[in-house]
Amino acid sequence: MLTGLWDWKVAFLLGILCFFAFVGNGSPTEMDEDMGTDAMRVNVLGMALALIESGGYERGSEEGDYDEHPVHAVTISTPFYMGVTPVTNAQYEQFDPAHRELRGKRGFSTEDDEAVVFVSWQDAVAFCDWLSEKEGKPYRLPTEAEWEYACRAGTTTPFHTGDELPEEFHRHQESEWDPAPTSLAVGTTAPNAWGLRDMHGLVEEWCLDWYGPYPESAQTDPVGYASGVSRVTRGGSHSVEPFYLRSANRLGALPDDKHWLIGFRVVQAEMPETEPLPEPEAPLWAQDVNQEPWDWPEGPDADEPFFIKPISFVNIPPDSNGPLFSRHNHCPDITYLPNGDLFATWYTCNEEQGRELAVAAARFRRGADAWDAPSLFLKIPDRNMHATSIWREPDSNRVFHFQGVSVSYGWGNLALFHRVSEDNGVTWSPHHWINREHGLRNMPIAGVIRTREGAIVVPCDAVTGGHGGSTIHLSRDGGATWREPGAGTPPPDFVDGGAGGTIAGIHAGVVELADGRLMALGRGDSIDEHMPKSVSNDLGKTWTYTASPFPPISSGQRLVLIRLAEGPLLFVSFTDPRRERNPKGMAFTDTEGNEFVGAGMYAALSYDEGETWPTRKLITPGDGEYDGGAHTGRFITTPTLAEHRGYLAAVQTPDNVIHLISSKLHYRMNLAWLTTPADPVE
Repeated sequence: MLTGLWDWKVAFLLGILCFFAFVGNGSPTEMDEDMGTDAMRVNVLGMALALIESGGYERGSEEGDYDEHPVHAVTISTPFYMGVTPVTNAQYEQFDPAHRELRGKRGFSTEDDEAVVFVSWQDAVAFCDWLSEKEGKPYRLPTEAEWEYACRAGTTTPFHTGDELPEEFHRHQESEWDPAPTSLAVGTTAPNAWGLRDMHGLVEEWCLDWYGPYPESAQTDPVGYASGVSRVTRGGSHSVEPFYLRSANRLGALPDDKHWLIGFRVVQAEMPETEPLPEPEAPLWAQDVNQEPWDWPEGPDADEPFFIKPISFVNIPPDSNGPLFSRHNHCPDITYLPNGDLFATWYTCNEEQGRELAVAAARFRRGADAWDAPSLFLKIPDRNMHATSIWREPDSNRVFHFQGVSVSYGWGNLALFHRVSEDNGVTWSPHHWINREHGLRNMPIAGVIRTREGAIVVPCDAVTGGHGGSTIHLSRDGGATWREPGAGTPPPDFVDGGAGGTIAGIHAGVVELADGRLMALGRGDSIDEHMPKSVSNDLGKTWTYTASPFPPISSGQRLVLIRLAEGPLLFVSFTDPRRERNPKGMAFTDTEGNEFVGAGMYAALSYDEGETWPTRKLITPGDGEYDGGAHTGRFITTPTLAEHRGYLAAVQTPDNVIHLISSKLHYRMNLAWLTTPADPVE
């Protein structure tokens, strides 16, 4: 017994010494055979590999996130070898010398012995294929089940160290907008019972599986789903909270995403012969969808006012805690589909900065009088998904979904992509990057437009706070390629007559004017205590600023700016977000020509391309009580008080009905209603 234990320790020490000898000189030690014993090997790169014996465990956690349920039995039927540490820069660059140029990007992973980062799932798979050919042995990424089994090493606690993760494992374990660099040197913490190191919190590690919900039954050698959106990552990383470092925690990323949190380790073993899991049930918004094109009938009489009191489009059951959340639903967009349905998307979360933030969707089927119950639309696991925009391309069956995805926490490091549906939102194409570099200026805003010359314009917030403006991303080839016209333009000077490469105000609404210029209105960056107006005559490369006639808006509010089919520009905004404390309002005119002061959500119309806005109307359903959700909460309306806060989006359907949504409510009206003065106020 002692002799066997001593042999194992000698072999383990030999492996580690060889590994660090390789890391130190940056070149592999060529070997014809693996060194070591059955319990530990060292391969041709000097990479130590630990034997993971077959066995079983309970996968998941009842105390973790919703996607860790249900806990179920997993059997790993065949032993395999796993890298003792994540792959290092020196090891990876034997395969891809060009990666050396990425060392130190964003301040992370500069040394030979630090875990390699800025590698995609495809990069990791290609490395394994290269190593397999080089050594003549099968290398691959671990399955998600193998990874958790190896990490737990027989434990049932949150970490293989117990209920808590010791300080020696911590590498800046807190959420920040822009984390400070920290060492990613491998092998500096104590191993688990299998001899594996860095399983908690050095870098996330790519797994083979497509991400998807857990099955309810016991599994043997599971390999996940046959397809999906995200590939699983495991282990958590530096610069995040310890909760995300637990053995059971599931993460994921788009397969070609790469940033400073994700690396990988290898497995030496043949692939399990298990069949993939059957595809999960389609979400409600993808079920029983009529694919017949809809020939829109003539809508309400254009000369008669048409208005329907608001109904809720966000109908999430109380106490929902994943994948949809009842606590906070916000930042919506809406479009109409070729089959006559309406489709809305928005984000759902407990905290706006949280990694749980996902995108929900619901369908309003043509002829219905209520929205379907919502269901999950898109979630990259444990990535903040700020924000979402949905848009139907005019005169086309193509519907675009624009989406930001963060590195982890918050919306300060978003990348931007789009997907396309050509079957009324039932299925969606793989993602297509608009800007894959994580950073600012990539948070999409409701209100995508196409110019008369065919350019798609996607407004995006340029900053993380309430001031600093918006930008646009632009495509002239139907979404195949994208550029940001204002990138690199000198910083803006948000004063009357100033200029810059950024729209004044966040959450900007953008329209094309009759002469081809772009005009935008936004929140924040006020000019003379008025909402700023930005105009560009070069498709967003530069903007000039003046004060609009409208009051500024602030927290919990977002405006709408669209062109109606009848010609005028429609602007919808709010008079003051604090009407309970400071009921500032705006002057409106009733049918008898008398002025009255109203407060809350209002509409304005311009017939001269935004120079003047002579028509203004309070958008109120009259006496009533409503739940506006998100930042709005419950509110009471009267003939002089409208919804006081909400993130607005709007679309006009071919029957000329204007569909306006706030953070939770869906309003319907026509131009005749907007141009008809309110009834006299008693």
